[in-house]
Amino acid sequence: MKYGFIKVASAIPAVKVGDVIFNTQQIEEQIALAEGKGVEIITFPELSITGYSCQDLFRQQMLLESSEQAVMMLLDFTRKLDIISIVGAPVIAGDLLLNCGIVIQHGQILGIVPKTYLPNYSEFYEKRWFASAQDLRDCEVRYAGHKVKLTPDVQIFQTFDGVQFGVEICEDVWAPAPPSNKLALAGADLIFNLSASDELIGKHHYLKSLLSQQSARTMTGYIYSSCGFGESTQDVVYGGNALIYENGVLLSQSERFSVEPQMVISQIDVEKLRSERRTNSTYVNAQRNIKYSVLGGQFNIRNIEAEPTENERDFVLEREVNPHPFIPTSSDMNASCEEIFNIQLMGLAKRIVHTHAKTVVIGISGGLDSTLALLVCVKAFDKLKMNRKGIVGVTMPGFGTTDRTYNNAISLMQSLGITIKEISIAKAVTQHFEDIGQDASVHDVTYENSQARERTQILMDLANKMGGMVIGTGDLSELALGWATYNGDHMSMYGVNASIPKTLIRHLVNHVAESGVDEQSRITLRDIIDTPISPELIPADENGNIKQKTEDLVGPYELHDFFLYYFLRFGFRPSKIYMLAKKAFVDSELERVKISDNDPDSYDEETIKKWLKTFVRRFFNQQFKRSCLPDGPKVGSVSLSPRGDWRMPSDAASAIWLQEAENL
Repeated sequence: MKYGFIKVASAIPAVKVGDVIFNTQQIEEQIALAEGKGVEIITFPELSITGYSCQDLFRQQMLLESSEQAVMMLLDFTRKLDIISIVGAPVIAGDLLLNCGIVIQHGQILGIVPKTYLPNYSEFYEKRWFASAQDLRDCEVRYAGHKVKLTPDVQIFQTFDGVQFGVEICEDVWAPAPPSNKLALAGADLIFNLSASDELIGKHHYLKSLLSQQSARTMTGYIYSSCGFGESTQDVVYGGNALIYENGVLLSQSERFSVEPQMVISQIDVEKLRSERRTNSTYVNAQRNIKYSVLGGQFNIRNIEAEPTENERDFVLEREVNPHPFIPTSSDMNASCEEIFNIQLMGLAKRIVHTHAKTVVIGISGGLDSTLALLVCVKAFDKLKMNRKGIVGVTMPGFGTTDRTYNNAISLMQSLGITIKEISIAKAVTQHFEDIGQDASVHDVTYENSQARERTQILMDLANKMGGMVIGTGDLSELALGWATYNGDHMSMYGVNASIPKTLIRHLVNHVAESGVDEQSRITLRDIIDTPISPELIPADENGNIKQKTEDLVGPYELHDFFLYYFLRFGFRPSKIYMLAKKAFVDSELERVKISDNDPDSYDEETIKKWLKTFVRRFFNQQFKRSCLPDGPKVGSVSLSPRGDWRMPSDAASAIWLQEAENL
């Protein structure tokens, strides 16, 4: 396991009912293929050695003994292989016949897991042949030349590098209390399900929903293999399903109704799963409850001691990585944007009602952030049936204001029907420079921050004068980088964009432009979307265009949002974030959809390293600004509110993170 990933496979081999030699040879072919592709654990369907649909042939001693001999063949085949294989076979334990999953590696049986819930309804009659794990008492059996302990309790298998996994069989996951619940709470990172599920109209969709939900509920990687072509079609059809999930997300699936053997392979991020569990207090509480009240404080852990051999290859991430993790998928875009926008406006609406405010005051720059905040104000006022004239939009031209942003600000306020105020800050800031002895020709941090603080002072005083509240416009990306003036645009009375990343803001504004405003507003919004991001604190160039472009100074927001997501959401270290970013932005086989026309067509590794180091340095150095954030609504899984998701000391040392970033 490297970078927390483990490569797993779900295979559906060709099968002949009752032909254990043929079936075992087919399984061996799939194991060899998977081993060659670096798979670490592979699972096969239920009763894959014999075929699931043998029916009363399971009462034949010939079949049972031949099945055991076939497992011995498989043990001999895997003797020099590192891959862990999980196959299905009938196993006799005293007077019981059990439907089992057998875990194999290096020619050894690591464990045998009997099926717990036997379907005995509709087309299923498993209790006619098999006993349940619940009928079993702890015992030791001799099977395929090995002494193996059998138990009705859950069994955890632990690999050499610490990955824990469990096994359940088909109907087990359909039960009200699946064994995978206990397995996950006992520490299993991965669940392997050996299945034989026939096809019925609508069942496939239900199955995928069930597995997705179980994977999400247990915060596991869930690897499912159900038998296919070759099983008996006497009364039912087995279409074959190989599915791999990670915390509810489908990573890979096989072709249904194929007449050829199938195998799907994916890399599961165990580190990410464990991060989710550690941060979820409900999960931790459930672990305590299950451990002592259900399991009696005992469960079985079987350590797999075999070390990886020299043929272990350098890690290559094979799964695709979304370069824009904050942005909804295209199929969900409109619904997700509408939901996010509604969270914002409802948060503001409650604050307006609570404070009895008749007005809100907002600075309008003609940029994306203030535009989204203004749209939220407009929709909140509409929701509360308040007159839009109670929204006071203030444009405050300064030394760096361009005609493009100024005209867009005025045009948007006019078309939305709000109250417009224009107050130039040039005179006040010039006087301030004289008062503090600042040379106006020196465009340093004092030059810039003086303008931002003057604007905030104007907004605050206007709000006091009008009995209103100042609406903050700063976004999540700016907060992460500290790209805000302390006690300037950093401060407000309610920040509606506080948990909206920059890459998402364009989509939200575009969503409103497409569906929620008049034609003139739509035209203006589209031009705002295409405007380069800038605080406009430095004078424009000789052609009157924006000279100070934020992304030239701190780096591309699509990179920083990517870093931010994995740094906060899962606590990944810089080396892993860099590896993921390389896959997303450099090595991806998918065409990257640019957020903005201003984004570069591509990135190289050195560019990613450069801005990752900037991100780490600024994130730590600028925490003091986040320690005193105004209130604002959380809309996604990542937030920097000091009262909610992110509580970090302002004077924490960044040395170990920076050192790793420097060593990339």
